[in-house]
Amino acid sequence: MPQAHRSRSRSCRGTIKRVQEIGLILTLAGGLGAALVLGYLTHRLGLSPIVGYLLAGVAVGPNTLGFMANAELAEQFAGVGVILLMFGVGLQFHVEELLAVRRVAVPGAAAGISLATLLGAAAAWGLGWGWTSSLVFGLTLSVASTVVLVRVLSDTRQLHTSTGHIAVGWLVVEDLLAVIMLVLLPTMAGGTATVAGVLGNVALTLAKVSLLVVFAVIVGVRAIPTLLDMVAATRSRELFTLTVLVLALGIAVGSAAIFGVSMALGAFIAGMAVGRSDYSLRAATDALPMRDAFAVLFFVSIGMLLDPLELLSAPGLALAALAIVVIAKPLVAALVLALMRYPVHTVLTVPSSLAQIGEFSFILAALARDLRVIPEMGLDVVVAVSIVSIVINPVAAKVIRPAERWLTRWRIFRKATVADALGEHGQASSLQPQDRAVVVGYGPTGRTVARLLRENGIQPTVIELNIDTVRALRQEGMSVVYGDARDPDTLRAAGIRRAATLIISGADSGAPETIRAARELNPSQHIFARGAYLRDVPTLRAAGAEHVFSGEGEVALAMTEAVLRRLGATPDQIDRERQRLHEELSGPEREV
Repeated sequence: MPQAHRSRSRSCRGTIKRVQEIGLILTLAGGLGAALVLGYLTHRLGLSPIVGYLLAGVAVGPNTLGFMANAELAEQFAGVGVILLMFGVGLQFHVEELLAVRRVAVPGAAAGISLATLLGAAAAWGLGWGWTSSLVFGLTLSVASTVVLVRVLSDTRQLHTSTGHIAVGWLVVEDLLAVIMLVLLPTMAGGTATVAGVLGNVALTLAKVSLLVVFAVIVGVRAIPTLLDMVAATRSRELFTLTVLVLALGIAVGSAAIFGVSMALGAFIAGMAVGRSDYSLRAATDALPMRDAFAVLFFVSIGMLLDPLELLSAPGLALAALAIVVIAKPLVAALVLALMRYPVHTVLTVPSSLAQIGEFSFILAALARDLRVIPEMGLDVVVAVSIVSIVINPVAAKVIRPAERWLTRWRIFRKATVADALGEHGQASSLQPQDRAVVVGYGPTGRTVARLLRENGIQPTVIELNIDTVRALRQEGMSVVYGDARDPDTLRAAGIRRAATLIISGADSGAPETIRAARELNPSQHIFARGAYLRDVPTLRAAGAEHVFSGEGEVALAMTEAVLRRLGATPDQIDRERQRLHEELSGPEREV
């Protein structure tokens, strides 16, 4: 009998495990499949794919008919996506850039949060809510979504400009204030809040965050570079990817468990720590390939939370909350930036990118609901406002340029815009495109080409995957980027959009991908490429290279010239023969 009982128990456990595995696969396949279809359709309609992802979440969620995905699993996947996304932002966001925007980010975020909280509290108070419930509801409307802001700025190619730095710095301040609210919420819910207790909790939270930053700086300077050096020496891409993912997830989870901050903020600080090493760009391009898929699941999980029927009980509150998020809060941000005399482009871009709410709002609202501070309907309002504001946000970003051009017709707004006054990384640049070149690889050929460019007044930027070469070139004062040239982010970091020439000096099998990516980013530039064999020439030309050279062809040309000289040919005869042979081997040069 005991044996039969154990057999039945094992059978039940096996059945439960299979059901869980099926649920996991269905959630991934169903959520991503619906996101693919609806994201493609919304893109074809001229809208952001984010709109399709949100609608996919509504379609596969528990509150609509048809396929029903596991909302809890999707939410867990979405949490991983937020961590990876914030880690990637931190990789390319330096402490100096964060400190540079503190004078506008701190007062601006404080003003925006204060206004949104007061207006949201007033709207809830009008429905008969208590002051604590009203205040907490207002707070849920005051914090923008990290995922949406980064996605919109990336899509408009402004994440790594000075405007993007202001928006991200502003968001970090909002996240920090949200962390403080999460710490204070249980005390407020218990009705035992005192001034001394609140101040003590705030001081403790700020102390923990400060300790986390100090810890991240120490680890980022000493331990992380050493670890990445050891892993990079193995030349295993899988091990490097695994190492960076472990660092991102480990520091994020450790930050939440030890220092009491959000995992998103911990991941951002972890990214800044890794970003202090020479591997920041490679980590961003090679080691985070899953972040986009997880970010899609984030939007799908938001859609799953929406219960349309609950909104019918308080449509006025939902409309008021939406107006606060997409109108009132951006107006305050624009006013702060205008008073600090920022350009029109910044005054328009930063507020529009902050005109939405997301993950922190859900966390606050869900905790408040569990503590019975706000009713269930309050969470549904927050979710609905989040969905609508996220739908509006990418559309609003597209009208910034036309609005900027219209405003700059007026003399009061006639000030150089950031896009015109700043270079690719948000810094003033006096170099013209014809004075710039990007050289891929720094072997014997790349070294010779780079020297030739410098001697002729052209500034080369080298893309190299050998970390020792990168460090040596930086010590010499050369512009160099560590990363894979096939990745568009690496090319952008090297300034491909503002370079007139791209030179691929190594016979790399990935050269066609590099050429296609470069052509997409800068269609008018001149591209010189090198192939190992003559059979590589047609492929490189088809990818978009104008001038193609192969090892076999150059050896044939050199031998032909040597033979002709030995036979007594004149210089003109040698030049004609070289030209004829070059066209036979490599074909005519391609025009841009």
